[in-house]
Amino acid sequence: MTNQSTATRLVDQATSDLEENRRLQQELTKRIAVLKQEEALLTDILALAQKYEGFSDPSLLPEQQQDEPVVTKGRRASTGAAARRRAPVRTTPEGGTSTSGAKGTSRRPLLGDLLLELLGTYDEPRLAKELRDELLTKHPDRNPTPQVVRNTLEGLVAKGRIQRHKQQRSVMYTVVHPAG
Repeated sequence: MTNQSTATRLVDQATSDLEENRRLQQELTKRIAVLKQEEALLTDILALAQKYEGFSDPSLLPEQQQDEPVVTKGRRASTGAAARRRAPVRTTPEGGTSTSGAKGTSRRPLLGDLLLELLGTYDEPRLAKELRDELLTKHPDRNPTPQVVRNTLEGLVAKGRIQRHKQQRSVMYTVVHPAG
């Protein structure tokens, strides 16, 4: 009788283990689906961040940059509500106002362009901190955070416009000069 009770106990244990495994598989399947949704969302956020990485003024919204060409990757530019909005009004440094669609208004250069210009004046690699300090000196109206400067520099590295050099724990940057 002990052999039969042991066998019954083992069968019950195996059945219980199988049910627990099925329950865990269902939970993991649901978790994988949630992770895939999160990944898609983060990928979209990253794409948007890369699209607007040159903006140093957080008060400028994407729809305020309507007269600049929009770079899209495999998607058509939207013609919905954002396209129907009238040009937003901004204050100028002189205290006046201007609309982004008005003729004769000057645009602030992109942070990436300013950093490229600063880097171009040096032959040796420069730290992001040095570039930010120089940017604050030469362009007091611009005040990007150190992280924004680093992100912009890394974006320029990704585009092949500058090179990254690592020296121990320091990261330095130089302009890539076209061959020829």
